[in-house]
Amino acid sequence: MQIIVTAVGPDNRGLADPIVHSATELGANIAEIQMFDHDEQSVFSMLTRVELPPEQLGDLTEAMKIASQATGLSIRTWTPDIVGRKPRLAICVTYRPETPLALLRAIRDGVVKAEPVLMISNREKCRGIAEQFDLPWHNVAGPDGIPDDTRIVDLCDEYNVDYIVLARYMRVLSPVSCWKFAGGRIINLHHGLLPSFPGIRPYHEAYASRMLTYGATCHFIVPELDGGNQIINQSTFTIPHGLPLDEVIRRGQEDNEPNCLVEGVRRVVDGEVHLHFNRVTANK
Repeated sequence: MQIIVTAVGPDNRGLADPIVHSATELGANIAEIQMFDHDEQSVFSMLTRVELPPEQLGDLTEAMKIASQATGLSIRTWTPDIVGRKPRLAICVTYRPETPLALLRAIRDGVVKAEPVLMISNREKCRGIAEQFDLPWHNVAGPDGIPDDTRIVDLCDEYNVDYIVLARYMRVLSPVSCWKFAGGRIINLHHGLLPSFPGIRPYHEAYASRMLTYGATCHFIVPELDGGNQIINQSTFTIPHGLPLDEVIRRGQEDNEPNCLVEGVRRVVDGEVHLHFNRVTANK
């Protein structure tokens, strides 16, 4: 069984040793280690991917609780090898309803074999979707729309979330939050083709470049932004010359983006792909 351990907390000496030693004492094979010091914030972050027999998951979890008490780190133990239940999803939204609706309908119809357990937002626009699918709704922002990332983490812990799906969630998660759910647990939909059109206005930039093919990208979020090796799925559509920008955006938002996200989430929850050393690889 593959197990991912993430640790985040105040920077200090000797923080990695208790985590590594606790795993190796159980006979775990260390498959990956990433560490990062956020010097400006004095924060230490670490991801460790280990391999252990399934019956030892509980032992490792308990060992990490002890390591957390000894180091003062916030430590999470999680496995993508989910058995006996469906992966649990937190769906994060802001304004656009098309992508969360498409994902929830795909789950309802059995296309995506997952369980949505809550919706999180920094605006009230999509509350009706949560009510339609009888999902708990949590607005984690004030009137200014600035979200409380600590609240997002707490909610995902409370609901035992496996994957966080950013379904056109128009805010950037903090590096600390990303580290806490690192290892391929945060799935994002970007409304443009990466790496060519990043940023918040990919349709406009592609249109200014006289592109005839537009697209969307479903990718894993990694704590330290990379050049695009985290792509899970991309989908495109082609337009005729002279089509107005508004129509391009409509086609992308209503058809292409939802399809891209649904297929990307399906690939992840079906175990077709995973993230290893910040690169998407296919499972054998």
